[in-house]
Amino acid sequence: MIANPASLLRYHRSVASLTSIRRTSLLTLKSRFHRSSFVMGANSKSEDEWRAILSPEQFRILRQKGTEAPNTGDYNHHDAPGVYSCAGCGTPLYKSSTKFNSGCGWPAFFDAIPGAVSRHQDRSMFMTRIEITCTACGGHLGHVFKGEGFDTPTDERHCVNSVSLNFKE
Repeated sequence: MIANPASLLRYHRSVASLTSIRRTSLLTLKSRFHRSSFVMGANSKSEDEWRAILSPEQFRILRQKGTEAPNTGDYNHHDAPGVYSCAGCGTPLYKSSTKFNSGCGWPAFFDAIPGAVSRHQDRSMFMTRIEITCTACGGHLGHVFKGEGFDTPTDERHCVNSVSLNFKE
């Protein structure tokens, strides 16, 4: 089911009456909504449901598109064989055979399990990047960078927050 832009606008209009958001801001929100490719999957939950099942840090990263501090995550230097899954919904995302040491401070993978990770243009932080999310639940994983010259089959680096992942051997 695709999220309804009319519902989003109704919500923001009600907020606008309380906070005096100008019409141009609402048009910007509508435009951004239409450009996004966010599709709610089978694992869609309300914000309250996500808050109930995720830790505050997982909620901040997976649902609010946050970033954990570099070199702090459990999986940055993790090298056991197995599968990394979405911490939000449990969908398998990456095989350990695609993990490599990029030195960036976050777990790095050169490829995802086919169909498990979606890509979206991210224009935050005064730049354009490619955001990666769990296809099943829309949880924010991190960003993918291309052409950095790593000796990998894809020459891509999926820079993923450890908090967004669970691991199983």
